[in-house]
Amino acid sequence: MSQHPTDDLREHAGHDPHDGLDAHAEHEGHDAHPAHGGHEGHAGHGGHGDHVAQFRRLFWIMLVIAVPVVAADHMFADLVGYHLPEDSWLTWVSPLLGTVMYLWGGRPFLTGGVSEIRSRQPGMMLLIALALTVAFVSSWGSSLGLLSDELGFWWELALLVVIMLLGHWIEMRSLAQTTSALDSLAALLPDEAERVEGEQVVTVSPADLIRGDLVLVRPGASVPADGTIVDGSASMDESMVTGESTPVRREIGDPVVAGTIATDSGLRVEITATGDDTALAGIQRLVADAQASSSRAQRLADRAAGWLFWYALAAALITAVVWSVLGMPDEAVVRTITVLVIACPHALGLAIPLVVSIATERAARAGVLVTDRLALESMRTVDTVLFDKTGTLTKGEPTVTAVETVDGIDADEALALAAAAESGSEHPLARAIVAAAAERDLEVPGATDFSSAPAVGVQAQVAGSTVQVGGPYLLEQAGADELSVAQDWREQGAIILHVLRDGVTVAALRLADGIRPESRQAVDALHAKGIQVVMITGDAQAVAETVAAELGIDRVFAGVRPEDKAATVAELQREGRRVAMVGDGVNDAPALAQADVGLAIGAGTDVAIGSAGVVLAGSDPRAVLSVIELSRAAYAKMQQNLWWAAGYNLVAVPLAAGVLAPIGFVLPMSVGAILMSASTVIVALNAQLLRRLDLSPERVADR
Repeated sequence: MSQHPTDDLREHAGHDPHDGLDAHAEHEGHDAHPAHGGHEGHAGHGGHGDHVAQFRRLFWIMLVIAVPVVAADHMFADLVGYHLPEDSWLTWVSPLLGTVMYLWGGRPFLTGGVSEIRSRQPGMMLLIALALTVAFVSSWGSSLGLLSDELGFWWELALLVVIMLLGHWIEMRSLAQTTSALDSLAALLPDEAERVEGEQVVTVSPADLIRGDLVLVRPGASVPADGTIVDGSASMDESMVTGESTPVRREIGDPVVAGTIATDSGLRVEITATGDDTALAGIQRLVADAQASSSRAQRLADRAAGWLFWYALAAALITAVVWSVLGMPDEAVVRTITVLVIACPHALGLAIPLVVSIATERAARAGVLVTDRLALESMRTVDTVLFDKTGTLTKGEPTVTAVETVDGIDADEALALAAAAESGSEHPLARAIVAAAAERDLEVPGATDFSSAPAVGVQAQVAGSTVQVGGPYLLEQAGADELSVAQDWREQGAIILHVLRDGVTVAALRLADGIRPESRQAVDALHAKGIQVVMITGDAQAVAETVAAELGIDRVFAGVRPEDKAATVAELQREGRRVAMVGDGVNDAPALAQADVGLAIGAGTDVAIGSAGVVLAGSDPRAVLSVIELSRAAYAKMQQNLWWAAGYNLVAVPLAAGVLAPIGFVLPMSVGAILMSASTVIVALNAQLLRRLDLSPERVADR
């Protein structure tokens, strides 16, 4: 099938594919995402979605069971001040239901503890499992009359299971990702391909294509595999792979990439790579590898729990030895068990999840979606922010930035003529010209006899004159002159269109990717925090330098191919820098995954969002500052909560062991349990203070 180059869109003459916005046959990749380690749960945890549901369901079931366990426990009744009948069936409610809670509700922690033993990395799960098991065994010993009544911890066991399940439910929910980068990549490929077999066109699966096959790509359809154009030309929408919004003209002999879309014309493409050999598959592998390697980060609470585990174990051992040496074996048993139970990290188990949950909720209200809590934690240490240019610092679409006219022609008049001629086109440059006229409230005359020619421009009858808009090829065909200012604009990497009236040049239009008004403020605010600002782009050096100079950016990497963006991030990291990458395209995904923190612009592709640890719902680059502020505030709360939670244990364990026994004070288990619950409440209240944080971009940028 032959292509129809003038179907809906046309390429303006002279939009040199290596100039300005059109330039990027191999656009930059916005990838970047650092190591958001921490996509894995504690040992014994698996996929986030399943575990969110698991812990939520288990929490509510255990909460219901815990009510009779606590209410029927004699120690709790004595503590609160009500009486339970002796020698009745109520005596066995707590032991039987408590056993259910231990075996069912405690199972995730018990299996997690076993995993930590096998890996020789004691942490939170082992500490919880130890406390649960000691409480379970000692409580049965008490219920059967083998141990002192003081060691009946059924109510404490029930509360421990419920609180730990609540903490882990919150944690799993905060870790669950809203999108899958790899699924989004796969979705870019069409479900079917049209293979040309002689005179016939046969519909096949893209998986059935082999090198050398000839496929038909209809207007508006996706390329099923990497290949080379053998017939036709089209404006290719490569935004899902490159992040660049402007279609790129592809001709016979040009390569095309799987997942890109022929916007205006049909093509015949000879397949050169399929399956795992395609560029898209390569990006897929980079994302998968980076996400897998970044998920090994150790959690702060786990480290604290690991230290606390050895502390509790050593304290229990010393307690048993000392009380035994003093000739009080019964007291040795009571004190040792009390130490092991009281060392359980009630508050520690909630210290981090509560802060993360509240921080992510607060962020969401400010238009920041945290998909990886360790990315949020890491943002406070970032000393370099790497911005992808197009769609991040700039609008990602062409904008008329200047109008130069010949003598006797007003700039508004020239722009109105151009807008009239372009009003019949849907090309991005045409829309930019029409939008510029609308912004200036110009009265645009009507146009008739509209026509367009690929790589040349458009023509229409406007107010009795023939008006043409296009680039160098139009000037060449019409024998018209180029305005002298065009050379300066070209050196700056701008797109240049000339306006001709009745074959005579009357104006030149400068179009460039418009810089977001908030970008300069974002760069200045980052500098004020001592953070280096770097820009990466697939654009030519001249384009990049122009934008960098206007925004005051420190370093520029220009002409970077999509597959090399992650390498650029790695280069900065080898310099000893902690890098946050901000991007919005599929090609940014590996770099987003490589960076220490990846921030995806929410208006970007799903795969970029899926590869990032933080998603900015809007396109305001100042939101990066909001993430930094939130990271620092959240980390401060985490530290405060950890010190409080661990501090309680550091003080309570020696008291429970009887270190003050020589002066007549031994911490009763009931008092220890009350203090334990109080520490949990304090941790929760401290985390709530994060809700007061103002994360609005304008406020954060001014601080």
